[in-house]
Order: sequence, then structure tokens, then C-alpha cells
Amino acid sequence: MNDKSEHNKLDSDCTFPPDHPVPADQLGRYSPERDYYAEKDVADYVLTQARDELVQNVERVKTEYVMGAPYEIWDVTTDKDRWWVLTNPTNLYSQRHFPSLDYTLSFHVGLMMRVASRSERPGEPEPTPFDEVFRRQGQASTLLERAVEAVDFQVVGMQLRECLISLIAAIRRRVEVSGAEDHPKDADVVGWNALLLNQLCPGEKNEELRKYLKAVTEKAWPLVNWLTHHRNANKTAAFIAGDAVDAIVKHYVRLLSRERADRTDQCPRCASRNVRTFFDIAIESDGAYFEACAECGWDSHPGYPSENDDEDSGDRAR
Repeated sequence: MNDKSEHNKLDSDCTFPPDHPVPADQLGRYSPERDYYAEKDVADYVLTQARDELVQNVERVKTEYVMGAPYEIWDVTTDKDRWWVLTNPTNLYSQRHFPSLDYTLSFHVGLMMRVASRSERPGEPEPTPFDEVFRRQGQASTLLERAVEAVDFQVVGMQLRECLISLIAAIRRRVEVSGAEDHPKDADVVGWNALLLNQLCPGEKNEELRKYLKAVTEKAWPLVNWLTHHRNANKTAAFIAGDAVDAIVKHYVRLLSRERADRTDQCPRCASRNVRTFFDIAIESDGAYFEACAECGWDSHPGYPSENDDEDSGDRAR
């Protein structure tokens, strides 16, 4: 009887893994893949939403693509609860109420679509550099829905024409055109388009992109003007002209976004393009953006000021 008890005692002493869980704040030590700044972003977000809780562990579960959009899924453990954190945009869900990850993802995608739909309603717009352009696009769309006679479609063409002129004006306010050549007139959409694209898509590496974008506007501009003056303008022509203008607006919006998003095309250490942008409010004086490579760990974070630079040097390898 005593031998059996002693045998069971030895078995229990040699159990692996141990019969008690690893503390949540120690789990990160056993993860072979860490993403410091992404984990910090998620932890900071949880702290803003659950202010009386202390984050103990942050772990990326997976990234799932829905309709081409990436959704990062994080498992976050605090001293009081356990959360799912999903991105694009970011929201958190208590695992007590959302135990199923698949259900949580489906719920999150549907909820974010409803939120995005409401934010796009008239009266709730977010300010953008293209407010006038979007307003004219909306007016053209409304006019096209109600158009019956040829003159109605001509008015649609006129609104689309003004939309392109407004678009070029908005881009000109944000892009400095270099060179001493005479600038085109304000309403010369094709001329300004060529100059702006030379600036936004410079060099041999952007040649095909630049040629395509120039050609789109060079073809759409006379089409819109033709629709404005054509006595037999019709719905089909108006729809095609509207689609062409919509495409040009989207192209320019993407180009201006790319100007900020692509300012670091490749990691200077490993040449990977998996370089992401983060913001740190602690960077003097009012916070700043920096880049970090998800492949090799390089980052452009300037570090934090210290009274003793010698003690801090080497703390962070970049």
C-alpha cells in the first residue's frame, strides 16, 4: 500500500507539462515569434478600453482575409479577463461572451460593415481633401438617376466635368510641381494631369503606371465634354462617363495615400516589403510615426531620451 502511494507520488512529481498553468504574464517567453510593436499597439488599445485591467499576454492567433481585406485576430489575457481583439478597424470582445473565434470574426466583419455604412451617410462625413470632389460626384449620380431627356444627361456631363476640375485643383494644393515650364490653365485637366503624374509617379520604374493613368484622363476628359454638348446624350453614355470619372478619382486618392504609406518601400536591413507604420506618443515632442519590419525586426524608432545615454545604448537593436 505504501509502495503504491510512493509510486503515484513519483509520477506526479515528474508530470510534464506541470499540473498548474504557466502564468499569463510569462507566456510570451515561450513564443518563438514575437512582433513587439504590433503587440504593444494591441495591448495599448486594450488598456484604453478596459482601463481597470492589466494586460499580461498578447498573442496573434492568425490573419484572415475577407473580401480581400486582412483581419488580424489577437488573443489577449489580462489580470481579470480574456479578450479577442480583431482589427480593420480594431474592436475587442470578451471571450466569456464570445467563446467561438469563427463566430466572433463573422460578428466583427458584419458589425464593422454596418458602422462603415452609417459613417458614409449624408450628415456624418469625415473631412477629407476631396470633399468638393465627392460632393460633385454625388450630385452627378443623383442627376443621372433622375435624368430622362437629353438635356438632363448633358447636365450630368457638366457636373462630371466640374468634378474633374475640382479633383485637379485638390491635387495641386497638395503636390508641388517642379520645373520652370509654363503651367497650364486651371481648367486644363489633361495638361495638369500630365504634370501631376510626372511628380507622383516619377522615374523609369513607374513608367507603365504613369502612362496608364495619363491615358485614362486623356480619354475620359473629351468623353465628358462630348456628353456635356451632345444633343443626343443618353443614359448609357452618361453611365460610362460617370464610371470613368469615378475611376480617376479613386486613382488619385490611392496615389496620395501611397505617398505616405510607401515612404519606406523596403526594409533597409533585409529588403522585405513587410514594413508597417506605427505611432508612438512618447516620441518627443508630440509623438511621431515610425516603421518596423515584421520579418527581421528592424525599426526606425528613434528611442527615448535618457539622462544617461550610456546606460540606454544597446538596449534596442535596430
